[in-house]
Amino acid sequence: MDLETVRTFVAAADAGQFQEAAAELEVTQQAVSKRIAALERDLGVRLFTRTPRGAELTIDGQAFLPHARELLRVAERAVASVRPGHRPLRVDVLTSRSAASGLMRGFYRAHPEIDLDVLMLFDIETAVAAIRSGAIDASFRAVEVPGRPLPEDIESVRVLDEPLQLLTGPAHALAGARSVTVAQLAGHRIWMPGITPGTEWAAYYDDLVAEFGLAIEVTGPNFGSDALLDTIADTPALATFMGEHMRLVWPSGHGLRRIPVTDPTPVYPHSLLWHRDNPHPALTVLRTYLAATTAAQDAAGTWSPGWVTPR
Repeated sequence: MDLETVRTFVAAADAGQFQEAAAELEVTQQAVSKRIAALERDLGVRLFTRTPRGAELTIDGQAFLPHARELLRVAERAVASVRPGHRPLRVDVLTSRSAASGLMRGFYRAHPEIDLDVLMLFDIETAVAAIRSGAIDASFRAVEVPGRPLPEDIESVRVLDEPLQLLTGPAHALAGARSVTVAQLAGHRIWMPGITPGTEWAAYYDDLVAEFGLAIEVTGPNFGSDALLDTIADTPALATFMGEHMRLVWPSGHGLRRIPVTDPTPVYPHSLLWHRDNPHPALTVLRTYLAATTAAQDAAGTWSPGWVTPR
């Protein structure tokens, strides 16, 4: 069914005359008559009866009118759902507890008028494919992985360098330290079962190990952050890395310690990715917000992999 014929039918029903409907729609009266005739053929009924005063709805026309109005309303909602600025801004963050998730919470507090959909995709390839297809508008990632350049139509900007911290249980040898240097971590077992080969975070930790001679173990299944925290709390020989902005909650009896790492401070580089032709107006608002609220990158005394492009 042609929506233009339905729109013409509603205009004629409201006006009571084909001539007035034609003026409202800015078409000829003949065009109105042809559209009404086409709709009547599609429906197999007469919708109007011609009278000396104009056109009156038949019983079938009266029955069809409320449904015709609803068809037009549904069509308008369908168009609005994909019109830039009329649908939510869809942004990918790796996990709900990550620094990127915190940035998006801050953005929403600053701009509650903007509708947001925050979702979590697994790896950068999935995220880039979703950006290119239009399924999402932006993604937070560590992007410049060696051998895997971004497609030319994907833009990126580095928005946050997140310092790493050492997380230990209360009986760990370093648990009492106010801070630890990278050199002090040599010989200590750092357990990170969530590192998945081929991901951007795996590339980051591979470079960290190569640069400073650390021992990061990825053995065992990844049962999630709660199981990781339980194991770190109960095992004096194990520690793990976590981002300074990572939001984690554990039972008070765990006695876990978050210890800054210094000399230098390893930082995890978060970048925002988007398609260069994305017209969503809220994407520009997000980029402006991030530029104004995130700290300068490549600060003195920090370390990030050599393949990370400075901001």
